[in-house]
Amino acid sequence: MGDMQKTSSRLLALLSLLQTHRDWSGDDLAERLDVTPRTVRRDIDRLRELGYRILAFKGPAGGYRLDAGSLLPPLLFDEGQAVALAVALQTAATSTAIGEDAARALSTMRQVMPSRLRRRIDMLQVTAVRSPEAGKATVGTQLLTELSRVIQAREELRFDYGHDANGPAGQPRRTQPHHLVTWRGHWYLIAWDLDRDDWRTFRVDRVRPRTPTGPRFTRRGLPGDDVAAFVTGRFRGTDGSTTDWPCRGEVVLGLPAQAVAPFVQDGIVEELGPDRCRLTLGSWSWTGLAAAVGRFDTDIQVIGPPQLTSAFGVLAVRYANAGGGASET
Repeated sequence: MGDMQKTSSRLLALLSLLQTHRDWSGDDLAERLDVTPRTVRRDIDRLRELGYRILAFKGPAGGYRLDAGSLLPPLLFDEGQAVALAVALQTAATSTAIGEDAARALSTMRQVMPSRLRRRIDMLQVTAVRSPEAGKATVGTQLLTELSRVIQAREELRFDYGHDANGPAGQPRRTQPHHLVTWRGHWYLIAWDLDRDDWRTFRVDRVRPRTPTGPRFTRRGLPGDDVAAFVTGRFRGTDGSTTDWPCRGEVVLGLPAQAVAPFVQDGIVEELGPDRCRLTLGSWSWTGLAAAVGRFDTDIQVIGPPQLTSAFGVLAVRYANAGGGASET
């Protein structure tokens, strides 16, 4: 391998390490890359010249951190990340909310992939079957993004609320928005209604925000501090009634809520950020619940209860045994 190719490979490896969103000391990077700290400093300078904002911080050995920049330099994904992203985008492409954007993003990502990885992605086709009632009303990404912003900023939100956000303006509302969730194929906004002095749940496809937003507010606690219990309590016994599952658990998934929501009918998906969501789901058994959560191809953090954690342990052993048996045949 020539010197230029070795340098390019090392730069990609260095960038991959920096993209893990943690602080790295120069010595740690040198050890991981099997080079000298001086070479690391030289490679850091090369990446900066390519447009990557790499910050240096002081400490016993000094260190580096990849910072967000005003420009978008080339993105780097290893094979596992690329496949996971393709699965998430194919899944999201079935959503009426972000389907077109997700499909275009997948097409764009595919064009810049190496041919070997492109073939692997093309072999991976996800077919999503949606229930007839799911997603009849569409919600655009711009509206979801704006609601997420005001929730995070804790700004009062004024909006017109009617039968259809694309139709005539409905009743004016003044709210303190708290949570954006999905339930049976629809997006809902949980907010404190300032005029009615009570909690309300609003269908997002019927929300037409007004601008500008109001002043910042001090966040109040949701009754019971449990989003899933609040939502299921609101809908239990109505047209959106839920099954009273004997086993119900809560996890955090490393996927955006938009990618998970189309495949969750009798559960709650709560947005936690651009690439994380909280999923509350039920089943007839704990292992069945663990298996249902495991179908999402991403990292899983179990919030509770302990029975769900134990069920994942049982399945891990069972799958490991099955995998070992398959490799021996």
